[in-house]
Amino acid sequence: MNNFSEKVSFIWSVADLVRDTFKRSKYQDVILPLTVLRRIDCVLQPTKEQVLEVNAKLKGKLENLAPQLCKASGYAFYNTSLYDFERLLSDAPHLAANLRAYINGFSDNMREVLEKFDFNNTITKLEEAELLFLVLEKFKNIDLHPDVVPNLEMGYIFEELIRKFNEALNENPGEHFTPREVIRLMVNLLLAQDQQALKRNHIVRTVYDPCCGSGGMLTIAKERMLEINSMAEVHLFGQELNGETFALCKSDLYMKSADGRDAENIKFGSTLSKDQHADKHFDYLLTNPPYGKEWKMDQAAVEKEAERGYAGRFGAGPPRISDGQLLFLQHMLARMQDPDTGGSRVAIVMNGSPLFTGDAGSGESEIRRWILENDWLEAIVALPEQLFYNTGIATYVWVLTNRKEQRRRGKVQFINATDFWVQMRKSLGNKRREISRDQIGQITEIYLTFKEGEHCKIFDTTDFGYRKITVERPLQLNFQTSPERIARLQEQKAFQDLAISKKKNPQEKAAEETEGRNQQETMLSAAIRTIIPSLIQSYAIPKTYRSAKTPGRSSSAKSSHMYPMPGLIRLSGTTKMGK
Repeated sequence: MNNFSEKVSFIWSVADLVRDTFKRSKYQDVILPLTVLRRIDCVLQPTKEQVLEVNAKLKGKLENLAPQLCKASGYAFYNTSLYDFERLLSDAPHLAANLRAYINGFSDNMREVLEKFDFNNTITKLEEAELLFLVLEKFKNIDLHPDVVPNLEMGYIFEELIRKFNEALNENPGEHFTPREVIRLMVNLLLAQDQQALKRNHIVRTVYDPCCGSGGMLTIAKERMLEINSMAEVHLFGQELNGETFALCKSDLYMKSADGRDAENIKFGSTLSKDQHADKHFDYLLTNPPYGKEWKMDQAAVEKEAERGYAGRFGAGPPRISDGQLLFLQHMLARMQDPDTGGSRVAIVMNGSPLFTGDAGSGESEIRRWILENDWLEAIVALPEQLFYNTGIATYVWVLTNRKEQRRRGKVQFINATDFWVQMRKSLGNKRREISRDQIGQITEIYLTFKEGEHCKIFDTTDFGYRKITVERPLQLNFQTSPERIARLQEQKAFQDLAISKKKNPQEKAAEETEGRNQQETMLSAAIRTIIPSLIQSYAIPKTYRSAKTPGRSSSAKSSHMYPMPGLIRLSGTTKMGK
């Protein structure tokens, strides 16, 4: 297996072994933890014997063996069990028990990560289906050591597996992985104005992602900063709510450095309701928050903090409950460094909802007003559609800062990059397009040039402000009685229902319907009386008029309701309009 696709296909082929035991939506319960476990096994293999020797030599002599064992392993974690994948498979009858012992042999920090996979239940299920040996043997046959599979390629493998799992789950478009080229563009926009500053000696910078997922944004941001200055000290911070992607991110960062510092800064839980970095501010902040996802689970905490005003993170107020993107943006702005200490830069990719949703005075509108009035919004870049794996919707990168260049103050730059894409040779889910490296450079150059052109427009921040004014005027209704309107009245269901009873008792039903017909008669009679004078005047009919002969009545009898004139005909106790 010499390329990325072959490795992904090999790992994914484990699904063929478990398809009769696990539902398609549960493949990840087997594949993800074992991929991580095999990667760790390969990483620790060269120093396995040294760790066992140090453990045997010092056990019982030192209260805390962790520093010595980490030194022996070469990483910020270790495993003191006698097992590795090779030895586990050599004792097939006791495989499940030995595998659990192997996992329990990890240092506390790595065991905490692995527990997020809830792998113990999966082991039981595989054992009962007599698949544990076959699956473990499959993973033993792939070498995932960093010398064979570099960290960058391993990141791609994890992300492609996540994409496949989300595809199998038919995930909400809000649950998606950010393509690498989108991250590179965001990082370019974030760092473009700081190239010279980052080249200085002895610089220390912090990078934060409140929805860090598998850690792709953090990793690429650090790599880019080290390309600019290999001596720079870059500290990563993040928080993730999903247990499995949290475990992927943290375990991956543990394996990327000997001190494990960045991994220790990745926290688990909801950023909105339980901010694990509440005491910190950061130099660079970037994220891809969930799109169109309810924040009902965090509602109580968010609203309570919003009551604190600008002393909290949500002083501009909450948006509608159905979409929390602007909450994450407010959170990031609250975690910027003070401008007096250097300020911060923010990049966030969102769908169109935060741009367009909400009338004047709504939660979304008030948040946008707050951002514009503080002059934090620097640029918005419209991205091509069909860039993301699980959704083809339009997306936008917002670039914000509290240390704008002089020429950008009071201005907002809009870049239309919707045509900056190339067709992929093979689609991946909904992803059919990608932004090439050259195109990333072109977009970055348009941003840096800050001049209007074919793909760029620049506006004053005040151009976006407006107020909604309600103009009230007297209610104007047309009240008029005419033969046509009386006819329409009789066709109305509400009018007809007056003479229809739902009572089951025959006598009560008859009484109610009789009363209803009387109400109909009263209403019609009243309506007719309002139009009679005008009709009398129109047709010049004498006020005293004797009716035509009617069966059962004297021809000389006066009728107070009968007027033999065009348009009105008396039939069976009701008045109807005739032609």
